[in-house]
Amino acid sequence: MAAVSPDYETGRDRDRPHEMRRGGDRSLIGLFSDLWRETATLVRDEAELAKAEISEKVTQVQSAAVELAAGALILYAGFLVLLFAAAAGLAQVLPDEYANWLAPLIVGLVVAIAGGILLMVGRNKVKSQNLAPERTMRSLRRDADMAREHGAIAKDMAKGEVR
Repeated sequence: MAAVSPDYETGRDRDRPHEMRRGGDRSLIGLFSDLWRETATLVRDEAELAKAEISEKVTQVQSAAVELAAGALILYAGFLVLLFAAAAGLAQVLPDEYANWLAPLIVGLVVAIAGGILLMVGRNKVKSQNLAPERTMRSLRRDADMAREHGAIAKDMAKGEVR
């Protein structure tokens, strides 16, 4: 087996403080201390990622809400004019004794049915699944798996077994 010089360090170890560098003289307490410190750093980093991603989602929703509101107001004004014209046009083909009340009723029913359908479609598109912070959730799952694996390794090391 080739001997490794005592000053050999990996690129990652060079950036760590002396007490955090890898080596055979580290105690189990030191390893757990490092694990605790790195876990705390990981949790802070994950929280920052979650905040950034949620902030990004909130900004997207706000922008979409403003555009939807403006478009809806303009569309509503035009739609009212078209509905009035449709009721007036329908009144021309109905008998005179029913035209004044039946034409607006027919137009109103058609519009109510169309509005109900659009509301159902829109509600299905805005579900909590679409707004979930997917990258953060994926990263947290990966970190939990890694923590379980490291916990098992530390447990084996405490028993004197090596994987």
